[in-house]
Amino acid sequence: MSGKLLNNINSPKDLRKLSPEELKSLAGELRKFIIDIVATKEGHLGASLGVVELTIALHYAFNTPEDLLVWDVGHQAYGHKILTGRREVFETNRRLNGISGFPKREESIYDTFGTGHSSTSISAALGMAIASNLQGETAKQHIAIIGDASIASGMAFEGLNHAGVSKANLLVVLNDNAIGIDPSVGALKQYLTKAKVGYKPSQDNIIEALNFQYFGPVDGHDLDSLLKIFSELKEISGPKFLHVITTKGKGLKKAEEDQVKYHAPGKFQPDTGELLPYDTKGLPLKYQDVFGLTIVELAKSNEKIIGITPAMPTGSSLKYMMEVFPERAFDVGIAEQHAVTLAAGMATRGFTVFCAIYSTFLQRAYDQLIHDVAIQNLPVVFCLDRAGLVGEDGATHHGVFDIAYLRCIPNLIIAAPSNEVQLRNLLYTAQLELKHPLAIRYPRGRGVKVEWELPFKEMEIGKGLCLNEGSKIAILSIGPMAANVSEAIQKLEASEKEKFGHYDMVFVKPLDKKLLQNIFRRYKTLITVEDGAVKGGFGTAVLEFASEMDFKGKIKCLGVLDKFIEQGKVTELQEISGISVENILAQLKTLV
Repeated sequence: MSGKLLNNINSPKDLRKLSPEELKSLAGELRKFIIDIVATKEGHLGASLGVVELTIALHYAFNTPEDLLVWDVGHQAYGHKILTGRREVFETNRRLNGISGFPKREESIYDTFGTGHSSTSISAALGMAIASNLQGETAKQHIAIIGDASIASGMAFEGLNHAGVSKANLLVVLNDNAIGIDPSVGALKQYLTKAKVGYKPSQDNIIEALNFQYFGPVDGHDLDSLLKIFSELKEISGPKFLHVITTKGKGLKKAEEDQVKYHAPGKFQPDTGELLPYDTKGLPLKYQDVFGLTIVELAKSNEKIIGITPAMPTGSSLKYMMEVFPERAFDVGIAEQHAVTLAAGMATRGFTVFCAIYSTFLQRAYDQLIHDVAIQNLPVVFCLDRAGLVGEDGATHHGVFDIAYLRCIPNLIIAAPSNEVQLRNLLYTAQLELKHPLAIRYPRGRGVKVEWELPFKEMEIGKGLCLNEGSKIAILSIGPMAANVSEAIQKLEASEKEKFGHYDMVFVKPLDKKLLQNIFRRYKTLITVEDGAVKGGFGTAVLEFASEMDFKGKIKCLGVLDKFIEQGKVTELQEISGISVENILAQLKTLV
């Protein structure tokens, strides 16, 4: 599949044996290799296609791995992985027991820092550069490659602010493609848009104001220009900033034309870029779309509803509200802390704010959640998409910690719908004079009900549901695990089924204590099942209440293990974590 030049590149040392002219042919081979693999195996396409020449130039000009490259965002790094000894195994990218879709320190000495979330590269590379100075390695190069709108994040500015007053030998390379997953937003984007290859605006250069030596903009697809500027920059000490302009999806026409869709397009024809047909007829809608469409429906009759998302309008489906009510829906860029406190500010003025944010990204705004929302008891609604195991993006993206890190926060309500109808009704309930902050967590992907668009019903906060009663053992599920439990029960023999009661608790906090007290009286054995961290999670909450009630029976907690779960299909990862249908069935049979 790879070409004659790429076949002989097993490390950057091999790369540096090529002539500058041969590098241009290599760029074509590398781009085709990425396209061919991603077309069939899926993954992040556009970002890596956009940095093919930049990746080659970096490894050619700098003495990696002695010189340190830090990639940010990590999904830019496919070309980097292929050139650093992982070409032969690249088809295992994002698969169970394969290589990670992001840089990972234990995977390669060329992956100097693990990056799945954005905007960490400048701080990490600065830390490395300062450490090198302390060790007397003042000639070592430290390069942060930051792209896909990550430069606008607060953390990136914190790193720039510190680096500007340091003596660190740091080079920040801005891969400016004017888009993250969705088009970039904000004042910095407006400034960068004015910059063209060979021309930088004379005013408002915030980078130079932060004491960086600013170079560029240069064409990120012109290898000669890149090699020339890198050769010059190696001889300049102190903090430097190179502005590189690229095209996301470069080399595949469809990916250049629709950069949002081809960020991670699924399977497609490698020669044309045409997406392969995927028959969705009769399938349930994605949870994110149920959220997005329901918010629009509610906003039509409630003018106090506002939507906020940090750089995920498409991923969260807030895009629907942004189309219908653009004055009431905001993409604030990769700025989770700002998103949460912005929502808090709006809530003080009587608005009902739905903050749509991936579970794994809310981790980045934990203090704002506590300090700005919960302490003030502001009724912000956090819609936590991608909760639970998300699949191929791996440890950095699994939303498995939210129950544990949210449960300890006073005033906060935590709900986990088991289906789309519950999600819809929770959203409806949230805009009916909510008195406390509320987190609604739901999984990635499709739901379980085709008929989800039913009339709204108000839900009682802290009220669980009995799905069926049993004679001996109670299973308490939260969120989408209800489907796994129900399927496991259905696989039992008829005589065994009647022994198991199944309860959909809906709320982690407050727990339905009345329902639990009835369960404690009726059953001597309980099983809790959740798609989150078992330590400190839903099961732990049940154990705590059972201790308060002096429950003498047995409680077994099933959930995500106390370790970081790597990439793979959700079904594979549920199997590893012991919460798949077959795992639950095996547990039930041992109890029978």
